[in-house]
Amino acid sequence: QVQLVESGGGLVQAGGSLGLSCAASGHTFSTYTMGWFRQAPGKEREFVAASSWNKIKTYKDSAKGRFTISRDNAKNTVYLQMNSLTPEDTAVYYCAAARYTTYAGPYDYWGQGTQVTVSS
Repeated sequence: QVQLVESGGGLVQAGGSLGLSCAASGHTFSTYTMGWFRQAPGKEREFVAASSWNKIKTYKDSAKGRFTISRDNAKNTVYLQMNSLTPEDTAVYYCAAARYTTYAGPYDYWGQGTQVTVSS
């Protein structure tokens, strides 16, 4: 069983930056593909970025060039640095984990989510 705890959400003005963190329990973090997803009010949850177990990084098109996913396997933590934020980035952001899979998952474990609000 893997437990995921996100942190770092908050309120930021358009054009600003925010960094999210997701700490995972367990001892096999390096074998997991870690993903970030988001869900805006009234919309379905969508993929944002992933860092796979084999060091491949994948991004949603609108996140390319603005968001950076990274991981520290020694700290069992994955990060999402978000720059040039727009109001359209406002959502609850979720961390997810899946062992030995591509960015497409399926993801077996999910965090509780952290709110990101971008004001115009």
